[in-house]
Amino acid sequence: MTPRVIHTAQALLDEVVQVPALPERGGNVMAGAHHLYAGGAVNILIAAARSGAACVHAGAHGTGPNGDLIREALAADGIGWSAPPITDLDTGICFVMIEPSAERTFVTTQGAERRITAASLQLSAPQPGDLVCVSGFSLLGRTRDPLLEWLDTLAEGVIVVLDPGAAFAGLERSVRERVLARTDVWTGNADEARDLTGLAPIAESVLAVGGLLREGAVAIVRDGPAGCVIAEAGRVQVVPGYPQQPIDTNGAGDTHTGVLCACRVAGLSWEESARRANAAGAIKVTRRGPAAAPTAAEIDAFLAERRHP
Repeated sequence: MTPRVIHTAQALLDEVVQVPALPERGGNVMAGAHHLYAGGAVNILIAAARSGAACVHAGAHGTGPNGDLIREALAADGIGWSAPPITDLDTGICFVMIEPSAERTFVTTQGAERRITAASLQLSAPQPGDLVCVSGFSLLGRTRDPLLEWLDTLAEGVIVVLDPGAAFAGLERSVRERVLARTDVWTGNADEARDLTGLAPIAESVLAVGGLLREGAVAIVRDGPAGCVIAEAGRVQVVPGYPQQPIDTNGAGDTHTGVLCACRVAGLSWEESARRANAAGAIKVTRRGPAAAPTAAEIDAFLAERRHP
C-alpha cells in the first residue's frame, strides 16, 4: 500500500473575523470580514492532499452543522475519515481574531472532537511507512490518555510526526518524555523549540530537540519567512524561505507541516521536502483562510519563478 498521512488531532470549525485591533479587556471592537472554515487538523490534511498524499483523519467528528462542514471540507479534497461521528454532540469552535499585521488570537471551545478512544484511533489502521501526526494540544484534557495508550501500540515502522504547538513545553515531564521517545519527526516553530529546550538560537535549539527524540529521528524548526532548519544525524541544515507580504498567517504552519509530510511519503529528501514546504507556507500567507494551501502544481510554478527569474 502507498504510505498515508494520518492525523489524530482535533478538527475544529474556525470562526474567523478581521479586526483593526484586539479590544481592551471589557471593551468592544467592530469586526470586518467574517468567515467559517474547517480548521485544526483539517488544515494539515488538506495541505498534504493537495501535494498528492493519501490522507485520513483519525480524530473524532461531531453530529451537527459544524461536524458536517468538517466532513464536507475533507471530502472536497479526497480525504477520508476512519471513525464514525459522535452522536448527540457537535464539533467545537475555534474563534480567530486576525489583526492587520496578520497576527492571530484564538479562543477555543471543546466538543465532539475530544471524544476519541484508543479503539477509535485504531480504526485508521496505520501500517509501517504511514506518517501518524500528533498535536501537542491533543495531550491536554480528555484526549491525552487514549492517545498515549494508542501510541504505545503502534508497530515499528509507523512514523510518528509531532507538531508540539504552544502546549507541549508546559506538559508534565513524564508525558513529554513518553511522547518524545516515540517521535520520529518533530516539526515546530522557533518559539516552541525555545520553550522546550531553553535555547533561543535555532541552530542550537534544533540540535537540542533532536537529542530528545528516539534514535534516527529528525527535528525541524520553522523560522517564519526565513525558512526552516533541519537537524538530522547530528547535522544542521538551513533551508531558506521565501519572504512575502502576509495578509493571513492563520494555518501557515499547518500548511508547512502538511506539505512536508506529503513530500516525505512520496520519497523526497528532508531538504527538498522542507524547500517545498517553505514555498507552500509563503504562498499560503498571501491567501485568506486557514485551509488555503497551494497545490503541488502551484508550488512547482512558485519555485520555478524563483529559480529562473
